[in-house]
Amino acid sequence: MRLRMAARLVRGLLVAISATGLAVSAEAQDKAQEKKLKIGVIYDLTGPLAGGGSELQYTGARIMLDQYSAKDVEGYKIEAIYADAQSKPDVAINEAIRLIEQEKVDMLLGFFSSAQCVPVAARVEQLKKFMWITTCISSAVLENKNYKYVFRPQASGDQFGMMTMDFIAQNAKEKLGKDPKDLRVAIIHEDGAYGVDVAKGNEAGAKKAGFNIVLREGYSATAPDLSALVTKLKRAKPDVVFHTGYNPDITLLLRQAREQGLKFGALVGHGAGYGVYEKLKEGLGADANYVFNTDPISIWLANQKTMDPKLPPVIKAVGEEFDKRKPGVAIRSAHVGMAASNTYLFLTDVLPRAIKKYGGVDPDSLRKAALDTDIPEGGTMLGFGVKFHGEGSPMAGQNERSFPVVIQYVDDKSYVVWPKSQAQREAVLPLPKGTTYSNQ
Repeated sequence: MRLRMAARLVRGLLVAISATGLAVSAEAQDKAQEKKLKIGVIYDLTGPLAGGGSELQYTGARIMLDQYSAKDVEGYKIEAIYADAQSKPDVAINEAIRLIEQEKVDMLLGFFSSAQCVPVAARVEQLKKFMWITTCISSAVLENKNYKYVFRPQASGDQFGMMTMDFIAQNAKEKLGKDPKDLRVAIIHEDGAYGVDVAKGNEAGAKKAGFNIVLREGYSATAPDLSALVTKLKRAKPDVVFHTGYNPDITLLLRQAREQGLKFGALVGHGAGYGVYEKLKEGLGADANYVFNTDPISIWLANQKTMDPKLPPVIKAVGEEFDKRKPGVAIRSAHVGMAASNTYLFLTDVLPRAIKKYGGVDPDSLRKAALDTDIPEGGTMLGFGVKFHGEGSPMAGQNERSFPVVIQYVDDKSYVVWPKSQAQREAVLPLPKGTTYSNQ
Protein backbone atom coordinates (compact mmCIF):
# COMPACT_ATOMS: atom_id res chain seq x y z
CA MET A 1 0.00 0.00 0.00
CA ARG A 2 2.73 2.42 1.01
CA LEU A 3 4.74 1.45 -2.08
CA ARG A 4 1.74 2.19 -4.37
CA MET A 5 1.21 5.60 -2.71
CA ALA A 6 4.91 6.44 -3.07
CA ALA A 7 4.81 5.43 -6.74
CA ARG A 8 1.78 7.69 -7.32
CA LEU A 9 3.56 10.60 -5.61
CA VAL A 10 6.67 10.10 -7.75
CA ARG A 11 4.56 9.95 -10.94
CA GLY A 12 2.73 13.16 -9.91
CA LEU A 13 5.99 14.89 -9.18
CA LEU A 14 7.43 13.88 -12.55
CA VAL A 15 4.32 15.18 -14.33
CA ALA A 16 4.58 18.51 -12.43
CA ILE A 17 8.29 18.83 -13.25
CA SER A 18 7.58 18.02 -16.88
CA ALA A 19 4.78 20.62 -17.05
CA THR A 20 7.02 23.24 -15.43
CA GLY A 21 9.77 22.39 -17.88
CA LEU A 22 7.38 22.79 -20.79
CA ALA A 23 6.24 26.16 -19.40
CA VAL A 24 9.84 27.35 -18.97
CA SER A 25 10.68 26.12 -22.44
CA ALA A 26 7.67 27.96 -23.93
CA GLU A 27 8.62 31.13 -22.08
CA ALA A 28 12.21 30.87 -23.33
CA GLN A 29 10.90 30.34 -26.85
CA ASP A 30 8.68 33.41 -26.62
CA LYS A 31 11.62 35.48 -25.40
CA ALA A 32 13.78 34.18 -28.22
CA GLN A 33 11.07 35.11 -30.74
CA GLU A 34 10.58 38.63 -29.29
CA LYS A 35 13.19 40.73 -31.05
CA LYS A 36 13.95 44.06 -29.46
CA LEU A 37 16.37 46.99 -29.78
CA LYS A 38 16.93 48.70 -26.43
CA ILE A 39 18.17 52.27 -26.85
CA GLY A 40 19.64 54.19 -23.93
CA VAL A 41 18.87 57.89 -24.44
CA ILE A 42 20.86 60.51 -22.51
CA TYR A 43 20.17 64.26 -22.43
CA ASP A 44 20.27 66.95 -19.73
CA LEU A 45 16.76 67.30 -18.33
CA THR A 46 17.90 69.30 -15.29
CA GLY A 47 20.69 71.79 -14.62
CA PRO A 48 21.73 74.77 -16.80
CA LEU A 49 22.15 72.76 -20.02
CA ALA A 50 18.50 71.69 -19.97
CA GLY A 51 17.29 75.21 -20.73
CA GLY A 52 20.27 75.84 -23.01
CA GLY A 53 18.92 73.41 -25.60
CA SER A 54 19.33 69.88 -24.22
CA GLU A 55 15.71 69.49 -23.14
CA LEU A 56 14.60 70.59 -26.62
CA GLN A 57 16.94 68.01 -28.15
CA TYR A 58 15.37 65.39 -25.89
CA THR A 59 11.92 66.46 -27.08
CA GLY A 60 12.91 66.10 -30.75
CA ALA A 61 14.46 62.66 -30.23
CA ARG A 62 11.52 61.51 -28.11
CA ILE A 63 8.96 62.57 -30.72
CA MET A 64 10.68 60.27 -33.21
CA LEU A 65 11.33 57.41 -30.77
CA ASP A 66 7.73 57.48 -29.53
CA GLN A 67 6.53 57.13 -33.11
CA TYR A 68 8.76 54.12 -33.79
CA SER A 69 8.14 52.42 -30.44
CA ALA A 70 4.51 52.06 -31.54
CA LYS A 71 5.59 49.88 -34.47
CA ASP A 72 8.56 47.70 -35.28
CA VAL A 73 11.55 48.04 -37.59
CA GLU A 74 12.21 44.89 -39.64
CA GLY A 75 10.63 42.75 -36.91
CA TYR A 76 12.39 44.49 -33.99
CA LYS A 77 10.52 46.40 -31.31
CA ILE A 78 12.08 49.71 -30.24
CA GLU A 79 12.36 50.29 -26.50
CA ALA A 80 13.86 53.60 -25.34
CA ILE A 81 15.17 54.01 -21.78
CA TYR A 82 15.77 57.64 -20.81
CA ALA A 83 18.39 59.08 -18.45
CA ASP A 84 19.15 62.58 -17.17
CA ALA A 85 22.82 63.68 -17.36
CA GLN A 86 21.93 66.59 -15.02
CA SER A 87 24.33 68.93 -16.89
CA LYS A 88 27.30 67.05 -15.35
CA PRO A 89 29.94 65.02 -17.24
CA ASP A 90 30.44 62.54 -14.38
CA VAL A 91 26.70 61.86 -14.22
CA ALA A 92 26.61 61.36 -18.01
CA ILE A 93 29.40 58.77 -17.77
CA ASN A 94 27.74 56.97 -14.84
CA GLU A 95 24.36 56.91 -16.59
CA ALA A 96 25.92 55.57 -19.79
CA ILE A 97 27.58 52.73 -17.87
CA ARG A 98 24.39 52.03 -15.89
CA LEU A 99 22.31 51.81 -19.07
CA ILE A 100 24.83 49.44 -20.67
CA GLU A 101 25.61 47.21 -17.69
CA GLN A 102 22.35 47.21 -15.72
CA GLU A 103 19.62 48.06 -18.24
CA LYS A 104 21.42 45.99 -20.92
CA VAL A 105 20.77 48.51 -23.69
CA ASP A 106 22.04 47.64 -27.15
CA MET A 107 23.22 51.18 -27.92
CA LEU A 108 23.27 54.79 -26.71
CA LEU A 109 21.75 57.83 -28.43
CA GLY A 110 21.69 61.56 -27.69
CA PHE A 111 24.21 63.73 -25.77
CA PHE A 112 24.05 67.52 -25.88
CA SER A 113 27.24 68.71 -24.23
CA SER A 114 30.68 68.17 -25.77
CA ALA A 115 32.17 68.12 -22.26
CA GLN A 116 30.11 64.94 -21.72
CA CYS A 117 30.59 63.49 -25.20
CA VAL A 118 34.37 63.38 -25.04
CA PRO A 119 34.66 61.11 -21.95
CA VAL A 120 31.46 59.14 -22.64
CA ALA A 121 32.54 58.27 -26.19
CA ALA A 122 35.87 56.96 -24.90
CA ARG A 123 34.11 54.78 -22.30
CA VAL A 124 31.48 53.47 -24.72
CA GLU A 125 34.15 52.59 -27.30
CA GLN A 126 36.06 50.75 -24.57
CA LEU A 127 32.91 48.76 -23.77
CA LYS A 128 32.45 48.05 -27.50
CA LYS A 129 28.91 49.46 -27.63
CA PHE A 130 27.37 51.49 -30.44
CA MET A 131 26.93 55.26 -29.84
CA TRP A 132 24.86 57.58 -32.05
CA ILE A 133 25.50 61.27 -31.26
CA THR A 134 22.66 63.61 -32.24
CA THR A 135 24.08 66.87 -30.99
CA CYS A 136 27.44 67.66 -29.37
CA ILE A 137 29.83 69.17 -31.89
CA SER A 138 33.40 69.24 -30.54
CA SER A 139 35.95 67.82 -32.97
CA ALA A 140 37.78 66.46 -29.90
CA VAL A 141 35.09 63.77 -29.55
CA LEU A 142 36.39 61.98 -32.65
CA GLU A 143 39.56 63.66 -33.88
CA ASN A 144 42.47 61.18 -34.13
CA LYS A 145 40.60 58.68 -31.90
CA ASN A 146 39.89 56.12 -34.67
CA TYR A 147 36.80 54.89 -32.84
CA LYS A 148 34.90 51.99 -34.40
CA TYR A 149 31.54 52.30 -32.66
CA VAL A 150 30.94 56.07 -32.26
CA PHE A 151 29.10 57.97 -35.04
CA ARG A 152 27.99 61.60 -35.39
CA PRO A 153 25.78 62.80 -38.28
CA GLN A 154 25.97 66.34 -36.80
CA ALA A 155 28.38 69.02 -38.08
CA SER A 156 31.60 69.44 -36.06
CA GLY A 157 32.72 72.48 -34.08
CA ASP A 158 35.49 73.60 -36.39
CA GLN A 159 32.90 73.81 -39.20
CA PHE A 160 30.80 76.15 -37.01
CA GLY A 161 33.79 78.42 -36.34
CA MET A 162 34.93 78.53 -39.96
CA MET A 163 31.39 79.15 -41.28
CA THR A 164 30.83 82.29 -39.20
CA MET A 165 34.19 83.78 -40.09
CA ASP A 166 33.52 83.19 -43.79
CA PHE A 167 30.10 84.83 -43.41
CA ILE A 168 31.59 88.00 -41.89
CA ALA A 169 34.56 88.02 -44.30
CA GLN A 170 32.26 87.92 -47.34
CA ASN A 171 30.14 90.77 -45.93
CA ALA A 172 32.89 92.92 -44.36
CA LYS A 173 33.40 95.44 -47.16
CA GLU A 174 29.82 95.74 -48.38
CA LYS A 175 27.98 95.82 -45.06
CA LEU A 176 30.53 96.81 -42.41
CA GLY A 177 32.47 99.18 -44.65
CA LYS A 178 35.89 97.72 -43.83
CA ASP A 179 38.41 95.51 -45.56
CA PRO A 180 38.83 92.20 -43.67
CA LYS A 181 42.37 93.22 -42.58
CA ASP A 182 40.92 96.29 -40.85
CA LEU A 183 38.12 94.41 -39.10
CA ARG A 184 38.58 94.02 -35.34
CA VAL A 185 37.15 90.74 -34.01
CA ALA A 186 36.85 89.25 -30.52
CA ILE A 187 36.56 85.49 -29.96
CA ILE A 188 35.11 84.57 -26.57
CA HIS A 189 33.97 81.15 -25.45
CA GLU A 190 33.06 78.89 -22.58
CA ASP A 191 36.17 76.88 -21.73
CA GLY A 192 34.77 73.35 -22.18
CA ALA A 193 35.36 71.06 -25.17
CA TYR A 194 32.55 72.72 -27.15
CA GLY A 195 33.72 76.31 -26.70
CA VAL A 196 37.40 75.56 -27.21
CA ASP A 197 36.73 73.65 -30.43
CA VAL A 198 34.51 76.31 -32.01
CA ALA A 199 36.96 79.04 -30.98
CA LYS A 200 39.73 77.06 -32.69
CA GLY A 201 37.66 77.13 -35.90
CA ASN A 202 37.00 80.85 -35.36
CA GLU A 203 40.70 81.56 -35.01
CA ALA A 204 41.62 79.53 -38.11
CA GLY A 205 38.88 81.29 -40.10
CA ALA A 206 39.95 84.71 -38.82
CA LYS A 207 43.55 84.11 -39.87
CA LYS A 208 42.41 82.88 -43.28
CA ALA A 209 40.29 86.03 -43.72
CA GLY A 210 43.06 88.29 -42.43
CA PHE A 211 41.00 89.71 -39.54
CA ASN A 212 42.61 91.57 -36.65
CA ILE A 213 41.91 89.40 -33.56
CA VAL A 214 41.83 91.91 -30.69
CA LEU A 215 40.77 89.46 -27.98
CA ARG A 216 40.51 85.70 -27.56
CA GLU A 217 39.44 84.50 -24.14
CA GLY A 218 37.67 81.58 -22.47
CA TYR A 219 35.64 81.55 -19.26
CA SER A 220 33.76 79.02 -17.13
CA ALA A 221 30.15 78.52 -18.22
CA THR A 222 29.19 78.49 -14.52
CA ALA A 223 31.00 81.75 -13.69
CA PRO A 224 28.78 83.97 -11.47
CA ASP A 225 30.26 87.20 -12.85
CA LEU A 226 31.58 88.07 -16.32
CA SER A 227 32.09 91.81 -15.80
CA ALA A 228 35.90 91.49 -16.06
CA LEU A 229 35.51 89.90 -19.50
CA VAL A 230 33.14 92.71 -20.53
CA THR A 231 35.77 95.27 -19.41
CA LYS A 232 38.36 93.55 -21.64
CA LEU A 233 35.91 93.62 -24.54
CA LYS A 234 35.31 97.34 -24.03
CA ARG A 235 39.04 98.02 -24.15
CA ALA A 236 39.45 95.85 -27.27
CA LYS A 237 36.67 97.69 -29.18
CA PRO A 238 35.73 94.82 -31.53
CA ASP A 239 33.61 95.37 -34.62
CA VAL A 240 32.29 91.81 -34.33
CA VAL A 241 32.02 89.56 -31.27
CA PHE A 242 32.08 85.81 -31.92
CA HIS A 243 30.69 84.01 -28.88
CA THR A 244 30.32 80.34 -28.01
CA GLY A 245 28.31 79.70 -24.85
CA TYR A 246 25.37 77.97 -23.23
CA ASN A 247 22.78 79.67 -21.05
CA PRO A 248 22.57 81.34 -18.52
CA ASP A 249 26.14 82.49 -19.27
CA ILE A 250 24.99 84.14 -22.53
CA THR A 251 22.33 86.11 -20.67
CA LEU A 252 24.76 87.06 -17.90
CA LEU A 253 27.39 88.26 -20.39
CA LEU A 254 24.98 90.38 -22.42
CA ARG A 255 23.24 91.87 -19.39
CA GLN A 256 26.58 92.96 -17.97
CA ALA A 257 27.62 94.21 -21.42
CA ARG A 258 24.49 96.38 -21.48
CA GLU A 259 25.18 97.69 -17.97
CA GLN A 260 28.79 98.55 -18.86
CA GLY A 261 27.93 100.11 -22.22
CA LEU A 262 29.73 97.63 -24.51
CA LYS A 263 29.25 98.49 -28.20
CA PHE A 264 29.90 96.44 -31.35
CA GLY A 265 28.65 95.97 -34.90
CA ALA A 266 27.48 92.35 -34.72
CA LEU A 267 27.16 89.45 -32.29
CA VAL A 268 27.60 86.00 -33.81
CA GLY A 269 26.73 82.96 -31.67
CA HIS A 270 27.40 79.27 -32.26
CA GLY A 271 24.55 76.91 -31.38
CA ALA A 272 23.76 75.70 -27.83
CA GLY A 273 22.23 78.66 -25.93
CA TYR A 274 22.05 80.76 -29.08
CA GLY A 275 19.79 78.12 -30.62
CA VAL A 276 17.06 78.63 -28.00
CA TYR A 277 15.35 81.89 -28.97
CA GLU A 278 12.80 81.69 -26.16
CA LYS A 279 15.60 81.79 -23.58
CA LEU A 280 17.40 84.62 -25.36
CA LYS A 281 14.19 86.64 -25.50
CA GLU A 282 13.36 85.85 -21.88
CA GLY A 283 16.80 87.03 -20.69
CA LEU A 284 17.44 89.90 -23.10
CA GLY A 285 14.08 91.16 -24.28
CA ALA A 286 14.39 93.32 -27.41
CA ASP A 287 18.19 92.92 -27.35
CA ALA A 288 17.74 89.41 -28.78
CA ASN A 289 16.81 91.13 -32.05
CA TYR A 290 19.45 90.91 -34.83
CA VAL A 291 21.59 88.31 -33.00
CA PHE A 292 23.16 85.70 -35.31
CA ASN A 293 23.28 81.98 -34.54
CA THR A 294 25.19 79.20 -36.30
CA ASP A 295 23.64 75.72 -36.25
CA PRO A 296 22.51 72.97 -38.56
CA ILE A 297 19.51 74.48 -40.33
CA SER A 298 16.14 74.32 -38.62
CA ILE A 299 14.14 71.60 -40.39
CA TRP A 300 11.34 74.18 -40.72
CA LEU A 301 13.63 76.56 -42.64
CA ALA A 302 15.33 74.00 -44.90
CA ASN A 303 14.72 74.23 -48.65
CA GLN A 304 12.10 71.54 -49.24
CA LYS A 305 12.24 71.94 -53.02
CA THR A 306 15.68 70.29 -53.10
CA MET A 307 14.79 67.71 -50.44
CA ASP A 308 13.88 64.03 -50.75
CA PRO A 309 10.07 64.21 -51.27
CA LYS A 310 9.35 61.75 -48.46
CA LEU A 311 10.77 64.17 -45.86
CA PRO A 312 8.46 67.26 -45.92
CA PRO A 313 5.49 65.28 -44.50
CA VAL A 314 7.76 64.03 -41.68
CA ILE A 315 8.88 67.60 -40.93
CA LYS A 316 5.23 68.69 -40.81
CA ALA A 317 4.36 65.85 -38.41
CA VAL A 318 7.32 66.65 -36.11
CA GLY A 319 6.23 70.31 -35.98
CA GLU A 320 2.63 69.44 -35.17
CA GLU A 321 3.69 67.07 -32.40
CA PHE A 322 6.11 69.64 -30.98
CA ASP A 323 3.34 72.27 -30.91
CA LYS A 324 1.21 69.86 -28.87
CA ARG A 325 3.99 69.22 -26.38
CA LYS A 326 5.24 72.83 -26.20
CA PRO A 327 2.31 75.11 -27.09
CA GLY A 328 2.86 78.84 -27.55
CA VAL A 329 6.56 78.75 -28.54
CA ALA A 330 7.35 81.65 -30.93
CA ILE A 331 10.13 79.91 -32.88
CA ARG A 332 10.52 76.15 -33.13
CA SER A 333 14.15 75.74 -32.08
CA ALA A 334 16.63 74.15 -34.47
CA HIS A 335 17.55 71.87 -31.56
CA VAL A 336 14.21 70.03 -31.82
CA GLY A 337 14.53 69.28 -35.52
CA MET A 338 18.23 68.44 -35.19
CA ALA A 339 17.58 65.60 -32.76
CA ALA A 340 14.44 64.48 -34.62
CA SER A 341 16.28 64.36 -37.96
CA ASN A 342 19.36 62.56 -36.64
CA THR A 343 17.19 60.03 -34.74
CA TYR A 344 15.03 59.47 -37.83
CA LEU A 345 18.20 58.90 -39.87
CA PHE A 346 19.26 56.09 -37.54
CA LEU A 347 15.80 54.48 -37.39
CA THR A 348 15.10 54.58 -41.13
CA ASP A 349 18.53 54.11 -42.70
CA VAL A 350 21.10 52.53 -40.37
CA LEU A 351 18.89 50.21 -38.32
CA PRO A 352 16.98 48.50 -41.19
CA ARG A 353 20.27 47.85 -43.01
CA ALA A 354 21.90 46.42 -39.88
CA ILE A 355 19.05 43.94 -39.50
CA LYS A 356 18.55 43.00 -43.16
CA LYS A 357 22.12 43.07 -44.44
CA TYR A 358 24.15 42.25 -41.32
CA GLY A 359 21.72 40.09 -39.38
CA GLY A 360 20.90 41.99 -36.18
CA VAL A 361 21.42 44.89 -33.79
CA ASP A 362 24.76 43.96 -32.22
CA PRO A 363 27.42 46.72 -32.24
CA ASP A 364 29.28 45.35 -35.26
CA SER A 365 26.11 45.07 -37.36
CA LEU A 366 25.13 48.64 -36.47
CA ARG A 367 28.66 49.85 -37.18
CA LYS A 368 28.84 48.21 -40.61
CA ALA A 369 25.40 49.56 -41.48
CA ALA A 370 26.42 53.12 -40.48
CA LEU A 371 29.56 52.93 -42.63
CA ASP A 372 27.39 51.91 -45.59
CA THR A 373 25.23 55.04 -45.28
CA ASP A 374 25.51 57.11 -48.46
CA ILE A 375 22.89 59.88 -48.62
CA PRO A 376 23.27 62.83 -51.02
CA GLU A 377 22.62 66.49 -50.14
CA GLY A 378 18.89 67.00 -49.59
CA GLY A 379 18.50 63.48 -48.24
CA THR A 380 17.96 64.51 -44.61
CA MET A 381 15.54 66.92 -42.94
CA LEU A 382 18.56 69.12 -42.15
CA GLY A 383 19.33 69.50 -45.85
CA PHE A 384 22.77 67.92 -45.81
CA GLY A 385 23.78 64.44 -46.92
CA VAL A 386 25.41 61.67 -44.88
CA LYS A 387 28.62 59.73 -45.43
CA PHE A 388 30.78 58.79 -42.46
CA HIS A 389 34.57 58.93 -42.44
CA GLY A 390 35.83 55.36 -41.98
CA GLU A 391 38.70 53.72 -40.14
CA GLY A 392 42.07 55.36 -40.74
CA SER A 393 40.57 58.83 -41.18
CA PRO A 394 41.50 61.48 -38.58
CA MET A 395 37.75 62.03 -38.10
CA ALA A 396 36.50 58.43 -38.20
CA GLY A 397 32.79 58.36 -37.38
CA GLN A 398 32.13 61.98 -38.42
CA ASN A 399 29.63 62.83 -41.16
CA GLU A 400 31.71 64.40 -43.93
CA ARG A 401 28.64 65.86 -45.69
CA SER A 402 27.17 67.84 -42.79
CA PHE A 403 27.26 71.63 -42.60
CA PRO A 404 25.82 74.41 -40.40
CA VAL A 405 24.15 77.64 -41.55
CA VAL A 406 24.01 81.16 -40.11
CA ILE A 407 20.58 82.42 -39.09
CA GLN A 408 19.50 85.80 -37.75
CA TYR A 409 16.66 86.58 -35.36
CA VAL A 410 14.55 89.47 -36.63
CA ASP A 411 11.28 90.50 -34.96
CA ASP A 412 10.65 87.12 -33.33
CA LYS A 413 11.38 85.18 -36.50
CA SER A 414 14.53 83.35 -37.64
CA TYR A 415 15.95 83.61 -41.16
CA VAL A 416 18.81 81.78 -42.84
CA VAL A 417 21.27 84.44 -44.07
CA TRP A 418 24.32 82.31 -44.98
CA PRO A 419 25.46 80.48 -47.10
CA LYS A 420 23.87 82.12 -50.11
CA SER A 421 22.60 78.80 -51.43
CA GLN A 422 20.33 78.49 -48.35
CA ALA A 423 19.72 82.19 -47.59
CA GLN A 424 16.15 83.40 -47.15
CA ARG A 425 17.04 87.08 -46.84
CA GLU A 426 19.97 89.49 -46.56
CA ALA A 427 21.64 89.81 -43.17
CA VAL A 428 21.00 92.97 -41.15
CA LEU A 429 24.57 94.21 -40.65
CA PRO A 430 25.74 96.15 -38.69
CA LEU A 431 23.38 96.45 -35.71
CA PRO A 432 20.91 99.27 -36.50
CA LYS A 433 21.43 102.66 -34.86
CA GLY A 434 19.53 103.05 -31.63
CA THR A 435 19.78 99.39 -30.60
CA THR A 436 21.44 98.69 -27.23
CA TYR A 437 24.84 97.44 -28.41
CA SER A 438 25.12 99.34 -31.71
CA ASN A 439 28.42 101.11 -32.32
CA GLN A 440 26.89 103.23 -35.09
